[in-house]
Amino acid sequence: MNLYSVAYIGLGSNLNNPSVQLHLALRALSILPSTRLQKVSKFYRTRPLGRAWQPGYLNAVAQLKTGLQPLALLDRLQAIELHQGRVRSGYRWGPRTLDLDILLYGDHQVAHPRLKIPHYDLSNRDFVVLPLLEIASPRMQVPGLGCLSELGRRFKPI
Repeated sequence: MNLYSVAYIGLGSNLNNPSVQLHLALRALSILPSTRLQKVSKFYRTRPLGRAWQPGYLNAVAQLKTGLQPLALLDRLQAIELHQGRVRSGYRWGPRTLDLDILLYGDHQVAHPRLKIPHYDLSNRDFVVLPLLEIASPRMQVPGLGCLSELGRRFKPI
């Protein structure tokens, strides 16, 4: 039995120097217990979802090899967000210093009140699928959604 799983984490920021925020988050991911940061996509500049008046985002995807279970990983990611000044205002898709989302966790599907894996809107987000294609095999099967390369065909390069 393999105690480690490959997890893909979406990173996003549009406040307080987003490039610095993503680099700090990557450093924090690299020192999580029982976890190794394996790959990181390039950073992508993207338009915000929802509230158009906010600044544009900087997004990336990181690949981790982790022994943390999904909810334990989520707790650690939320602690990193809080440490970097994340404020949960109650507004969906509002501006933020840092957003860390578990996109995939091995071939697991999770339906928990706090966590859905694969990420609930992964297949509709170019700023997730295109960076994921950069660091994962295009043949990778996304549980319940199909082949990653097929998901990527829907999007123009960012």
